[in-house]
Amino acid sequence: MVPFAPGGIADLSARSVAESMARTLGQPIVVDNRPGAGSIVASSAVAQAAPDGHTLLLMSNGHALSASLFRKLPYDVLRDFAPVGTIGFFDLAIVVDARSRFATLRDLLAAAKAQPGRITLGTIAVGSTQHLAGALLESTAGVDFLTVPYKGTPALLGALLGGEIDAALEILGPVLGQVNGGALRALATTGEGRHGASPTVPTVNEAAGLRYVVSSWNALAAPAGTPPPVLAALNHALQLALADPAVSAKLAALAVRPQGGPPDALRGLLEAEIRRWAAVIRAARIAPEE
Repeated sequence: MVPFAPGGIADLSARSVAESMARTLGQPIVVDNRPGAGSIVASSAVAQAAPDGHTLLLMSNGHALSASLFRKLPYDVLRDFAPVGTIGFFDLAIVVDARSRFATLRDLLAAAKAQPGRITLGTIAVGSTQHLAGALLESTAGVDFLTVPYKGTPALLGALLGGEIDAALEILGPVLGQVNGGALRALATTGEGRHGASPTVPTVNEAAGLRYVVSSWNALAAPAGTPPPVLAALNHALQLALADPAVSAKLAALAVRPQGGPPDALRGLLEAEIRRWAAVIRAARIAPEE
């Protein structure tokens, strides 16, 4: 079950590994898109499913965010799911219109520092990874942007290209085409190192001398109580899928870095991300939803 609409990075990542996993497991895998309510619809269905390994959740860093964004969830992100393994990680990018006066990230941050609350930074919805990554950038760089949230990527990019905002912070994959096409200029990406899809674009650390790393991620999880041998079989099928050159190529086209690992590594990642983003959410004074 994928808690997002068809066609996005999460959906396409799930479909990329599902086909290969199905061959390993010897049975078909159906990708069921159930978007809505901040991933709650799909997540609740999986949390309540039989723990037999036949119902899986496409988990994301959004699950780590939801632990603090919602006052009460119908499940516990750590208690009610059994990690299978990570699929991949994908960086964000800080982009401006190609005609922008900001040639570098240092230029943008210097302007934001000189004019607090005047330089506009667009993101998608409040509480999204992109929105919170913007809040983290502000606190790390000691600047104050006027953050403008949009309903989705098309509206965000339309505003940027139309001159309504000065810069945007968005996942790299959806903006890469316009960056490569020359309509947008990428000032920096947010990963630990330069992204293979945009090797000439510096990281935030390189561009501004900041210790700032943000990556989104996708993973697979099963209902809590799924037997360890079943989880091991699922993890094995996932690792084989990620080692498949055809799968790697599909993920690379989405600007996703394939990266698997054992179930315990996913649990550690989830715990760390919950702690990290809880602090950012508190600092940004975002009130939890009921």
